[in-house]
Amino acid sequence: MSKLLVPFNFDQLGEPREYRPPAERVIEGDVVCRSWDIDSAKDGKVNAGVFESTVGVNHSIKGDTWEFCLILSGVVEITEQGQPPSTYKAGDCFIMKPGYIGTWRTIETVRKVWVTA
Repeated sequence: MSKLLVPFNFDQLGEPREYRPPAERVIEGDVVCRSWDIDSAKDGKVNAGVFESTVGVNHSIKGDTWEFCLILSGVVEITEQGQPPSTYKAGDCFIMKPGYIGTWRTIETVRKVWVTA
């Protein structure tokens, strides 16, 4: 297989990195996250993978990170500070730009593809 073409094989992601958001970011629920790193480039400045989260609400803060998300399954409600909530489900995609601050409410366990830069 080419080392320049990297497929996302969702049936063979391997073992995830499992963690919980920092306690000071959790608003509601016992959120458990799983992440599978698929690839990185540009000396680690661009990364891609798969993320999964159980039901709950937490503060979402991007800092200097730009993130593209494609929802594969589940439902989330994302509310940027000072803006009305937006709901995303399987097939929807969005970008959170550097400086983004808001909340991430997982309504149904969610799985997404992410790319950060």
